[in-house]
Amino acid sequence: MDNIAGKKSGLVWAVHLSTLLLVALWVLPTFGLLVSSFRTGDQISSSGWWRSLMTQESQLPAIRLAGDEVQKDGAYVIEGQLFDGAGAEISRWGTSSKEPEAYGADETATLNDGVTLTVTAAGSFALKSAASMADMRMPRVFVTAATPPEFTTNNYSLVLFSPLAGQTIGQAFLNTLTVSIPATIIPILIAAFAAYALAWMEFPGRALLVAIVVGLLVVPLQLALIPLLQLHNMMGIGKSYLGIWMAHTGFGLPLAIYLLRNYMAGLPRDIIENARVDGATDFQIFVKIILPLSFPALASFAIFQFLWTWNDLLVALVFLGTGNDQQVLTGNLVNLMGSRGGDWEILSASAFISIAIPLVVFFAMQKYLVRGLLAGSVK
Repeated sequence: MDNIAGKKSGLVWAVHLSTLLLVALWVLPTFGLLVSSFRTGDQISSSGWWRSLMTQESQLPAIRLAGDEVQKDGAYVIEGQLFDGAGAEISRWGTSSKEPEAYGADETATLNDGVTLTVTAAGSFALKSAASMADMRMPRVFVTAATPPEFTTNNYSLVLFSPLAGQTIGQAFLNTLTVSIPATIIPILIAAFAAYALAWMEFPGRALLVAIVVGLLVVPLQLALIPLLQLHNMMGIGKSYLGIWMAHTGFGLPLAIYLLRNYMAGLPRDIIENARVDGATDFQIFVKIILPLSFPALASFAIFQFLWTWNDLLVALVFLGTGNDQQVLTGNLVNLMGSRGGDWEILSASAFISIAIPLVVFFAMQKYLVRGLLAGSVK
């Protein structure tokens, strides 16, 4: 009785837990990247994104005192604010990197030549001396403070509109769109015609062509990069958008033809034969019957091809170049990693911009992806 049809398996809970784990492994890092992209660099370096909504106590970078000297009660005084408070509260402070927490808030420290320094919990300071401090080198203050959560959109403004590594991310974003959209549409159009011919048209050598397409699936694209670039240079389309469109089309066609041909071959034969009896040509059958019925498979490949071309770096470097007017997002991010590797807020904002469009495309078309992948598995 354990194998009765319709009875749930005892391992269904394991399937659910595994699915939940896989979703968490994918969603949590993405959400963390989004949160980090709105935080300041100091907060990113001092705590994890999961603490972004909590008040954090951390040691801030050393602050050099500055201000105008005035005379007050027979002494020379320099007063000011260490930072824009924004709710920050100092707990400990010091004037030496060896003892950054030597004093508590509102305590007074005695420096050289009788100079005294008082730092309050709110971040204000008062430097006093019996003699003028005009020629004195102003001391540094090391502060340990509790800072409230702070979020900003300046990271995105800097990334999109300010030159970083010689180019704005906004320009690289447009370059990537210019590469990805045609490189997705062109192979779909060509592969759809080829798949219909291999699935429903009788001609000599059809089986051989199908075998060649399957064989091309296992050929590494790296083997064809240099010969194809030489061919493009001979044709005069090297290092151009047309060249990279053709390269992505050539690399994507085997998979596209294979997926679409298998899907189209599984469509009901009666529909095709009835259309031919009614006098429809192959082109009319393809446009009016095959394409509408094949939309899930077309959408599935479109997702794969768009994600591949959007995230590509190797083909873009070979066939497009590294100029500021042609560099894609992945290439720009590589440059940022080299030139601004310590600016985590810049890198996180740039990385999230680079994955935003693929996320939108994936979630908008995921139902077609599932239908296309399962097509033909059930009759």
